[in-house]
Amino acid sequence: MEKKWWHEKVAYQIYPKSFYDSNGDGIGDIPGIIEKLDYLKALGVDIVWISPCYPSPFADQGYDISDYYNINSVFGTLEDMDRLLAEAKKRDMYILLDLVVNHCSDEHEWFQKACEDPDGKYGNFFYITDKKEGELPCNWRSYFGGPVWETLPGHPDKQYLHVFHRKQPDLNWENPEVREEIYKNINWWLDRGVSGFRIDAIINIKKKFPFADYPVDRPDGLSSIQNMLKEATGIGEFLSEMQARTFGPHNAFSVGEVFDEKDEELPDFIGDGGYFSSMFDFSTTIFGGSPNGWYDRKIITPDDYKECCFHSQQRVGDIGYLSNIIENHDEPRGVSHYIPDGDLSLHSKKLLATMYFMLRGLPFIYQGQEIGMENLRFQSIDQVDDISTIDEYHVAKNAGLNEKEALSCISRYSRDNARTPVQWNDSANAGFTSGNPWLPLNPNYKEINVASQENDPDSLLSFYKELIALRKNPEYKETIVYGELIPYLEEQHNLMSYYRKGDKTLLVLGNFQKEPQTVKLPSACRKVLLNNYPQLNISDDSVILDNYQAVVIEL
Repeated sequence: MEKKWWHEKVAYQIYPKSFYDSNGDGIGDIPGIIEKLDYLKALGVDIVWISPCYPSPFADQGYDISDYYNINSVFGTLEDMDRLLAEAKKRDMYILLDLVVNHCSDEHEWFQKACEDPDGKYGNFFYITDKKEGELPCNWRSYFGGPVWETLPGHPDKQYLHVFHRKQPDLNWENPEVREEIYKNINWWLDRGVSGFRIDAIINIKKKFPFADYPVDRPDGLSSIQNMLKEATGIGEFLSEMQARTFGPHNAFSVGEVFDEKDEELPDFIGDGGYFSSMFDFSTTIFGGSPNGWYDRKIITPDDYKECCFHSQQRVGDIGYLSNIIENHDEPRGVSHYIPDGDLSLHSKKLLATMYFMLRGLPFIYQGQEIGMENLRFQSIDQVDDISTIDEYHVAKNAGLNEKEALSCISRYSRDNARTPVQWNDSANAGFTSGNPWLPLNPNYKEINVASQENDPDSLLSFYKELIALRKNPEYKETIVYGELIPYLEEQHNLMSYYRKGDKTLLVLGNFQKEPQTVKLPSACRKVLLNNYPQLNISDDSVILDNYQAVVIEL
């Protein structure tokens, strides 16, 4: 694998609406991000990915873009973005933007022109078909519920395709003019100083033609969009063209949100000269999913988590570089998702951080993760903003769950869990805003916040700084960044342990349970590099790990 500038970095995701509000309107903004750059630099962050901050009607919280060449006024101005890019550069930091090009907003100029003249140039920018009475072109279910087809505004005899929200019409990537417009925009941002992109929902740009029905899998008479995606072929032509025209010439970093890729396609996606620099490992986030909906999901166990991580690491091997997460803006809080109910503690949060951060790949931290922000339990569906959560609530109710059960289900998996404002301190509104926050805060902000952890050497925030410092330590960097990952004692229950082997041999051990357990060592410990406890019960041939104890040792 060819070495790249971004391999040894640490990345951080900002959901701008909830990060930090500089002007008191209750919504985070770009000047707020600039104010917190020194905080991120002190944490050890190099790369900052900012979720969409473009003009948008917010049908899907900014993932419905109405202008690809500007900044949403609620976040600031284009000049603010230029200032952010300049300030980041001063600190040797890199800014990534979100690339959302499977669809745009129905308020985008292209779609407006398509509505004016469906048979003209811009009508071919989308998938628009004639309507047949009582019949849809196909029975695919959109990601947010309901059919993927919607009547074209002003044209009751026509309909358009949207695999997400009805206000997110899919762009027709089969049309070369669409692709040219997308590449032009990517290069415009790269020339402006952006260092790369996170690529949203990209697997959806290739459809299976002709449109056809798939087996019905819910009482709504529709079929999961995944059934079509499994049969769609030829996406590589689009992705290789995009890489050659944009990311490649700029030596830009690109990380793909990719699902359903086949093992044999991995070199094409993230190998040397692949479509993307990296792609996220979602194996743990999708584990236990059910076609019936969230209410039917299987809760992930520590052994499941371990198996998912090891499988991903082994299938990728030395082909390329994964990007590793425990949470993002589309997932619940990682500590609430992966740590068994009743086991949340400072020790278990530090263990989870260690287990994912020491994997081979680029570690991404999501805002608030570094202080251990937790899920928010909803008392009413009226508290929910996220459209997918609202849909899953109704799916659960329709499946026979009562109000309490449905709320419990969405409280576990809702995207709003990750979107509550960052908890900066214990003052009003957690120091996020002087106004009324756009989304309710988690009431635990009095206990869990940045200010209470910054000067506490035992805090989770301080522990993340230790993890990052270890990754960047010249003595161990080569091993941690490029070393092989080999599972160790894989069958031992509730133990996650693995080697990182390079010019050094490191052993990462995590006791994923409250009860202590003994772990046999393959050889004597030379040095303890990281420990979430002040002590370690270790001998020449074994170690006794305490309640959720995690250690990194050099053998």
